[in-house]
Amino acid sequence: MSLQFKFFPERPNVSSALAKDKINTFKSIINNARTQFFYTFNRSELEVSSKKVFEKFSDRKVFVHIGIGGSSLGPEMMVNALQKNDRKFIFINNIDPEELHSQMSLISKYDLKDCLFYFVSKSGGTAETLAALAIVTQLFDSRGISPKDYKNYFVFATDPSKSELLTLSKEWDITTLEVPSDVGGRFSSLTPVGFLPLLFAGMDLDLFLKGAVDAQLALLSEDGQKNEMIACAEYLYALKTKKGISQTVLMPYSSKLRSFSFWFTQLWAESLGKKKNKKGELVNDGFTPIVGYGATDQHSQMQLFMEGPNDKAFFIIEVENFAHDFPLHSTLKSNNLQKLSTFNLSQLMKAEMEGSIKALREAERNIIHVKIARNDEYHLAQLILFFESLTALMGDYLMIDPFDQPGVEAGKIYAFEFLNQL
Repeated sequence: MSLQFKFFPERPNVSSALAKDKINTFKSIINNARTQFFYTFNRSELEVSSKKVFEKFSDRKVFVHIGIGGSSLGPEMMVNALQKNDRKFIFINNIDPEELHSQMSLISKYDLKDCLFYFVSKSGGTAETLAALAIVTQLFDSRGISPKDYKNYFVFATDPSKSELLTLSKEWDITTLEVPSDVGGRFSSLTPVGFLPLLFAGMDLDLFLKGAVDAQLALLSEDGQKNEMIACAEYLYALKTKKGISQTVLMPYSSKLRSFSFWFTQLWAESLGKKKNKKGELVNDGFTPIVGYGATDQHSQMQLFMEGPNDKAFFIIEVENFAHDFPLHSTLKSNNLQKLSTFNLSQLMKAEMEGSIKALREAERNIIHVKIARNDEYHLAQLILFFESLTALMGDYLMIDPFDQPGVEAGKIYAFEFLNQL
């Protein structure tokens, strides 16, 4: 794995015995029949099917992605990080009527023959996704396009065994990709959920998958000095139990990776925020995730991070080499402009990041500095699999189930109770 880590105040010492024990624990997690996120992308048929669908609809100029939570956050994160073409992406990821009106107004300006609508829901019964389906089909009705022709415009991604979308796909003859039954939505970026939008964004799926495969080997290493997943888990657990750390800030110094923080927020919060442990005991446990990104948040949240409660651990993500850069020389007469004139913009970004790290260290804050060589498919896949794996392992440290979401399910039940009362 090519991710590089630095810990402040210091990296925990992970002995060979501890590393072996934790890897055995991790293997028991990822070998569970219901939690196959670590291996799913090795299934070549998922890659092949995604590429076939892309080839079938590759002439489309507008990609409309419809989903919510894990069905959208991962694809949005990947497209925002690495899109390499001018294809228009529209993410319908909420049911705010005002936002949806704006999105549908935009879509209605296009010839629908130029659009592909990608509906993603593992269960196929997600209320928000079905609501969007109803609204989209209203647009089709208004254009005189009947359900028998939806197959020319729609692709579904859903559970391959049982799903309302699966039933509709058979009725309408819709091309369908698999959301593996053994992968939860928030762990689904490395499945066709992410593969299809990645391909439409002009990204290299082969390079993406190579990054994930290479990360697998490193994450399963029993070398305690090299396995950074175990080191991070040990570090965070010690902070929680010894210092009362209860929050985690993910702060990439990259606008392209800003959406990565939102993706991480769902992964971390929905997986680790649990009321009861595996024994059924009341624990109210977890780490509250906080979205940040540099250098913007040095002018907003950093004041709290520096001088507010010392109850946070920080993931600072650095991109070592940017794909583009700007010299800062200027003919304008200004002291501050002259100070910057011999540098490039990337050097200023690095200086801002290093300054923040030094200031946080002096304030005795807790930092995991993660560096990637560049923002590309290879490294993005490694970041995704690393944080998914760390989340799964932290569930064991906290003695909770990181793969369920009873709090979310309760809200869904009550929402339908409210609708029934209207």
